Amino acid sequence: MFHINQNAVHCINSDCPRPYPQPWGNKFCHTCGAPLHLLDRYVPLQRLGSGGFAQIYTVWDQKTQTEKVLKVLVESSPKALELFVQEAAVLRSLRHPGVPRVEGDGYFSVEMLSATTLQNNLNPHQFRCLVMEKINGQTLEEIFEQYPQGCPQEWVFNWLVQAVEILQELHSRKIIHRDIKPSNLMLRTQPASLNKGGTKKDQLVLIDFGGAKQFSSNQFGLKASSTRLYSSGYSPPEQIAGGVIGPGADFYALGRTMIEMLTGKSLSELENPVTGEFVWRNKVNVSPQLADFLDEMIQEDVRSRPANAAIIQKRLGKISRVSPQPAIFSQIEQSFRSWFGQAKGFLSQVEDSVGQALITSAHAVGKTTFFVFKAIFNILLACLDTFWTMLLTGIGASSGAIAGFVLASGTTIDEDVTKFMSHQLPALVTTTPAISGSEFLLFAGAGLGTAWGLTLAGGFGQKRRFFVTSLMGVISYAFGWLVLQLITPHQGGEGLVGLILAGVSLLTISLGLRSHHIVHAVIAAFGTAVVFAGLIFLGLPTNIFDLLRSPGWSDIWLPVTFFGFVGVLLSFWLGVSYYLIVPGLRLLGWR
Repeated sequence: MFHINQNAVHCINSDCPRPYPQPWGNKFCHTCGAPLHLLDRYVPLQRLGSGGFAQIYTVWDQKTQTEKVLKVLVESSPKALELFVQEAAVLRSLRHPGVPRVEGDGYFSVEMLSATTLQNNLNPHQFRCLVMEKINGQTLEEIFEQYPQGCPQEWVFNWLVQAVEILQELHSRKIIHRDIKPSNLMLRTQPASLNKGGTKKDQLVLIDFGGAKQFSSNQFGLKASSTRLYSSGYSPPEQIAGGVIGPGADFYALGRTMIEMLTGKSLSELENPVTGEFVWRNKVNVSPQLADFLDEMIQEDVRSRPANAAIIQKRLGKISRVSPQPAIFSQIEQSFRSWFGQAKGFLSQVEDSVGQALITSAHAVGKTTFFVFKAIFNILLACLDTFWTMLLTGIGASSGAIAGFVLASGTTIDEDVTKFMSHQLPALVTTTPAISGSEFLLFAGAGLGTAWGLTLAGGFGQKRRFFVTSLMGVISYAFGWLVLQLITPHQGGEGLVGLILAGVSLLTISLGLRSHHIVHAVIAAFGTAVVFAGLIFLGLPTNIFDLLRSPGWSDIWLPVTFFGFVGVLLSFWLGVSYYLIVPGLRLLGWR
């Protein structure tokens, strides 16, 4: 990477009007005169962003021939300086693979002598600098965005175990982090892949020690913190109120972080907006032992949380021994989700690598090329998401239809349904040859299977509401069946088109998509219906369901294929709507 980053240097003076690019080899900035070789060792290469009171850069360490991270304090308040010095002291004292390494001379000051300073006889401005190890990998926040359906339990359990090991090291030195959240937890991974996200190859690293603080083991002698630092949703009540905090604050934040990674839902989505109650266990399939322990970690009363990291490690050891092996269907699901997540993670990694190389090599051409590459990768990710949803929805719809047929042929429920419908909807008796309970059960099963497939895929930014979507899947397809009965002639193509429009639109509205619900419903329903209208015009049989009035296994393949194809087309048009139509509407100002 050295030959890539040697092209230009970045000035770290926050007052410099043209900090980048500086020619490689210059000792001082050609615009403001600030030094570009820090301690005759570190050369700033690129500004990464800002964090708290500091600007963050990538620097080249000429001594070790490696890239590192430089934090430069730009806030002049005494409190900002106190926190920055505190972070430097904490990191220099720690030697743990789960904490970024800082060498003994990694904290230093640099004087900035600019022309304005000299002309006005002002004292030179000092910039405090902290150089630390650069962690290559993804944050849990980035992984969270790749897995809207939630991460597998074994991944989260492994991260929890590693995080507790780090906290045990910190707390043994009387240090609390005070700002644990997904963006401050990284996986030290190889650039090529995510390594399945939860294996021992991925070392969890706790970063951003800007809020770290010493605490006393004598709880009676503790005083409230003079600095009210907290992250909404993750920090415990005593920290938000500016009260006395200890190791329990880190346990609370870690527990909330792991729950967020398990469910794939933001903490605000898990809180009842009226009562403020935190409800998450019904959003994910997780072992009761782990769920109970996470609930214990996030208790509002600090005395109800685990007292120290050693206790947590013992509890996690017991949970690991009693955790049952996942069922075969769960293993299949997690294998698919793992493959899908790896593919998205790999594409994101490649996108970042290519973008980094292009931006640093040639600005004018690089930006255009980067935009093209980014567009291509976004298209690939959208295709992956859509294909995954089409696959699961098609399988779910076909399986649900088969289950409905088995229920009708193996029990007497279809007869009870027929009698009930005949009494409740007497008008149908005069307009149709006979009401078929088998046909109704087939529709209900297909609706349930389609809803489960869509929700299990978790695509298109949807909220995974299994119960609501399953219920609406049955209702929407039942309504489609009713539309089919009322359209005359019953065996015509109009009936098939009508049931698709009714069933698909109602199901799409209930999916829990983030916005533009009507747009998604219209595109999905009309897109699917138009395709079937074309197939009917080309000769698709329209008496698909008439065969079920005397059901037999030889007749089931046609309805099952029909519902499976409806599920596939529904998912396809949802992908078109989510990735093309809705972004276009947002671009035109329709929020």
